[in-house]
Amino acid sequence: SGKYRAVKTGKYDSKKEANYATYLHALEKAGKISGLKEQVKFVIIPAQYIDGKCIERSWSYIADFQYVGSDGLMHVVDVKGFKTKEYVAKRKAMLFFNGIRIEEV
Repeated sequence: SGKYRAVKTGKYDSKKEANYATYLHALEKAGKISGLKEQVKFVIIPAQYIDGKCIERSWSYIADFQYVGSDGLMHVVDVKGFKTKEYVAKRKAMLFFNGIRIEEV
């Protein structure tokens, strides 16, 4: 089991995430949401180069799920048990730099 007692179930990091995936797939099948994607990478700050040499690697956030809701808006969802300091920093940065508010379930 993982760092914060989340038991990995198949491709999902926790039972909670696996259950939420099942729920979202059912909503998509029913036509309530569309464009469901899993493990979507967002670049918050791109890699930085000087004279062709990478001096800072990119800083990214990987969302558990992304979909278009019945409201026509894009939803970015993170299934959280324990909120690490790094996650909180990325959540704030996603809103500030990308204008995307992460929904937590």
